[in-house]
Amino acid sequence: MDIREGLNTAQVRALDVVEGPLLILAGAGSGKTKTLTHRIAHLIANEGIWPQEILAVTFTNKAAREMRERLWALLEGVQAGESVPRGFMPWMGTFHGVCVRLLRQYGDRINIRTNFVIYDEDDRLGLIKKSLRDLGLSDKQIKPRSVSAAISGAKNQLISPAGYSASAQMPFQKDIAKVYEQYETLKVQAGALDFDDLLIETVRLLKDHEPTRSALRAQFKHILIDEYQDTNAAQYAIVKYLVNDQRNICVVGDDWQSIYSWRGADYTNILNFERDFPGAEVIKLEQNYRSTGAILDAAHQVITKNTERTDKKLWTEAGQGMPVEIHQVYDEAEEAYALAARIQAQVGIGARRYGDFAVLYRMNALSYIIERSLLSMHIPYQIVGGVRFYDRAEIKDMIAYLRLIYQPQDIMSFTRIVNVPKRGLGTTSVEKFLIWQGSSGMDIVAALNNIDLVGGITPRARVAFSHLGELLRSAQVKVQNEIGPSELVEWLLDAAGYRDHVLDGTPASEERIENLDALISDARSFATVPDFLEEVSLMSSADTASSGEKVTLMTLHAAKGLEFPVVWMVGLEEGVFPHSRVFDAGPSELEEERRLCYVGMTRAREELHMSYASSRLQHGQRDYNMPSRFLSDMGHKVASMPLGRARATSDFDEFSQEPQFDIGDRVKSMQFGMGEIVDIDGMAVTVEFDSGTRKKLNVEYARLERL
Repeated sequence: MDIREGLNTAQVRALDVVEGPLLILAGAGSGKTKTLTHRIAHLIANEGIWPQEILAVTFTNKAAREMRERLWALLEGVQAGESVPRGFMPWMGTFHGVCVRLLRQYGDRINIRTNFVIYDEDDRLGLIKKSLRDLGLSDKQIKPRSVSAAISGAKNQLISPAGYSASAQMPFQKDIAKVYEQYETLKVQAGALDFDDLLIETVRLLKDHEPTRSALRAQFKHILIDEYQDTNAAQYAIVKYLVNDQRNICVVGDDWQSIYSWRGADYTNILNFERDFPGAEVIKLEQNYRSTGAILDAAHQVITKNTERTDKKLWTEAGQGMPVEIHQVYDEAEEAYALAARIQAQVGIGARRYGDFAVLYRMNALSYIIERSLLSMHIPYQIVGGVRFYDRAEIKDMIAYLRLIYQPQDIMSFTRIVNVPKRGLGTTSVEKFLIWQGSSGMDIVAALNNIDLVGGITPRARVAFSHLGELLRSAQVKVQNEIGPSELVEWLLDAAGYRDHVLDGTPASEERIENLDALISDARSFATVPDFLEEVSLMSSADTASSGEKVTLMTLHAAKGLEFPVVWMVGLEEGVFPHSRVFDAGPSELEEERRLCYVGMTRAREELHMSYASSRLQHGQRDYNMPSRFLSDMGHKVASMPLGRARATSDFDEFSQEPQFDIGDRVKSMQFGMGEIVDIDGMAVTVEFDSGTRKKLNVEYARLERL
């Protein structure tokens, strides 16, 4: 078939520039994968280059597999997806996959056993824990995951244990340097490499063994790198070592979509390509095949506020389409209700399917209220790249604590939290306790507080059981004194040491804390622990349809590379998106947040909705943040946030935050629908909802509307 068929002028130019360095700046939705695939096909079919002479690097195994299938279909004229012969394009894959193959073949030249095993994150954590023990350091003082993150960060920047030690100034850093060195010693003894080693040992191979470097440079007549803006220091070094004197290197990427600096990615690699390879040809893919003109114009207005970027302007033949819609809502509950109602209405009239919609958010903690609204309207949904809010480990742990406090016979909840955080209780000790408890006639909490009666357990285990019993008994007293569920969760986080448990120094620890704060916020609407637990059980066991069309929920980071007819971006407020941490960082952090916004906006094909709330319940308190600067970047005028008890207007109903109620009043709740007040107790009202459920709610936070 004609390899140029279906390509636009710029894409054809990317095929014709065969010799020398080539930079393809591929805007969002501009067909970069198609261009890269057709370029490789052109090299093989028309330029006499053998598949084994081409090094083609992608950033996921899935992308490599799909590209290999499309390439085979192009060259052989078969249907895409047909079986590809084993061995076709042997050097097409991810950086890690290519490095494994190189080290298997040539690793012995730098004293790496070619039968090395590859350690995953669990293996690395296990070896770090052993290193801590060998050095006499406690994993309570230094979190193994924190050490793992530090080692990974150092390796991605090509920093050795000696280099890390030389730059360490704080005692914590000096301890990590010792662990790093011991970890490397143990790993070598085990004949293992971790994922970061695959890159840095390949760099060492290419740097230190000239015959291997020369042979590979001669073999790879053409090098093609996808997503070049996401390369880190080690990957950049590998590319530089492998490029030969002909400099036949083609990189494809978009600095506007570089959003992974926290993983070590350095977008300046693509900005500096012309400096690294003087005389490089630059081709811009600016025709967008995904979004309407209105969406592209708005996204362009946002991204061009960045100063560190290349210059291009996307355009489309799809027409202007619907304008981007900005929604000001009262709070997070109204935001979730608004998007759920819009989805339900469009599906109801047959204009859309559930699978047409994607809801994007800056942090996972924002999903819980959206999930609640979708469930209340029986809208099926799926979370991509994550798990449902009430299925996240830290949430399940805290719910298990609450259930055990409320129902002290709950063995399943007990076994979940008995050693979370770690209390040094082994399986044998727990089994002996449960056997005794089962025959004692006592519930679990009572049995823990009578642990001295249990025989056959160690003094250390006896102390740990006793402390857990005291904790749970104190919590039960608080429940008897009618403490609210949110206050109980806050108390437990500190009293049980759970907050320190999740703050392990890894990037994920901040997200876990945000999720726990969201749990506290959710719990504030409920007056009693039983009411909250009942709602949680309904949320966690809800059937959201096992197959068929579903609304997609995901973080903005997870959305990269995907597209949807309708996208709704929530939480466009200062401190939410952009994230609050950028305010204490340099301008580069803010520019990455803006690139992330651009990525989210360009996921939309036909409709883009962006919403901001006048107030949002976060970290256990109600915040009144300004609208995100990204909205004004677009040229849209947005209303100032109301302060104090002021009302905000929107496309939906207005609400007062301090309503006065009487028994018999008909009310509306964003979470639970319509109902009637049947009892009032101070700030708590009991509502009999039309769905048949009865809830005791905290008026201050549940925000009921009198009908």
